[in-house]
Amino acid sequence: MPKYYEFKIAGYYLYFTSHCIVECMHVHASDRKLTESGSAKFFVESDGNTTVKNRGSLTDREIRIIRDFIRQNYIDMYMKWSEYSSEGFFGKSDFSSWPE
Repeated sequence: MPKYYEFKIAGYYLYFTSHCIVECMHVHASDRKLTESGSAKFFVESDGNTTVKNRGSLTDREIRIIRDFIRQNYIDMYMKWSEYSSEGFFGKSDFSSWPE
């Protein structure tokens, strides 16, 4: 179960599972067992913005902190994602809108 980072953001690990790499890039957030069940799920767009699919048990404040973190680090996070998946960002099939 790959983690984007070894540390927690707002008390949650940010990760993805080997089962979910067939979808576009996204981030699960969980403070317990690193499984999809019960975790929050953030789909990541090519500009770093996110769409929350499932909030899990996160508060509005925790969601805001994690979304801000993803927006600031999404390119590095995508590099980790791309080691496992050939799928791109949410809503995009190419990377023409990537910032340089």
